[in-house]
Amino acid sequence: MKKTFVFVFSFVAFLSCKDSKDKIFPQKRPLTESVYASATVQPDSLYQAYSIVMGILDKVWVEEGDTVAKGQQLLQITNTSPELNLKNAQLALQLARENYSGSAAVLNGIEDEIRAAELQLRNDSINYYRQKNLWDQNIGSKVEFDNRKLAYELAQNNYRLLKQKFNRTKNELATQLQQAENNYKTSMTNTKDFTIVSKIDGKVYAINKNPGEIINTVEPVAAIGRSDAFIIELLVDEVDIVKVRLGQKVYLTLDSYNSQVFEAKVNKIYPRKDPSSQTFKVEAVFVSPPDVLYPGLSGEGNIVIQEKEETLTIPKEYLIDDSKVLTDEGEREITIGLHNLDLVEVLDGLSEQTAIYKPEQ
Repeated sequence: MKKTFVFVFSFVAFLSCKDSKDKIFPQKRPLTESVYASATVQPDSLYQAYSIVMGILDKVWVEEGDTVAKGQQLLQITNTSPELNLKNAQLALQLARENYSGSAAVLNGIEDEIRAAELQLRNDSINYYRQKNLWDQNIGSKVEFDNRKLAYELAQNNYRLLKQKFNRTKNELATQLQQAENNYKTSMTNTKDFTIVSKIDGKVYAINKNPGEIINTVEPVAAIGRSDAFIIELLVDEVDIVKVRLGQKVYLTLDSYNSQVFEAKVNKIYPRKDPSSQTFKVEAVFVSPPDVLYPGLSGEGNIVIQEKEETLTIPKEYLIDDSKVLTDEGEREITIGLHNLDLVEVLDGLSEQTAIYKPEQ
């Protein structure tokens, strides 16, 4: 008797509960599944300009908002050390050239010694072979023959040593000259590095230092980017990044343009996740950009994953455990497909004539 009472009570409660719930029918309508992303507008090719040397900012040739050409001078940094190094390198190069090929070159002196040694060798050679012929005929003393032979051998050795000295000195001077030329080129480069130029045709978006301030190599001194093209940086949650593909549509709203919707397309997906925000960066480009854009404009984007012109849908709030709905016959299992923030697509389990009820929260 007790069990029957409980069953009847539950059935009555279910009927009364159903009557009190919102009753709707599935409807066919267009449905778009999208991925949400926060959006920031940035100039295309935006980069931070750094100095590769330390010094004092001397001159600023441009102002924020100026249009610049590739190679145009932006900032001048002063430092006396590179100029002094350049002068020292130039003096060292001149000395190395003079030593190698100038009128007072070291090699010229060695060549003079070689010529003198060659003459001495010829003279000692003549005297030696003349004395040898006499000695072979038993004419003359052995002491005189030995002296002529020793002088000849010494002359040969001296000539050979001078030739080796010439070749060795020539190689050393050539190496010193090459090193001096390299040092001079390096000093020239270091001097040029004190002038920062634009790497692109674009606009100056920021100047971070004022004349007289210290410039180092770790802080950017300016921001340069294109003035005629902007990109949209989208931050996508790691749960959704696997759904994003190149070429997908993006519907974008910007805070500066209220509820106006702009269309864009995904053109780049960065493979590295930002560990601090657990998001991936995706770039998109405008199909028809607004007339006025500024770096840093923020908004929201929806990357379209799939679209259907007509499909059976129900409100997402009518789902139970993500795969069931409440009907006149009780809970029913359904198969869902696309979904967005409000609607889900019903692939199987319901028809347009099936009434469903909103579950209790």
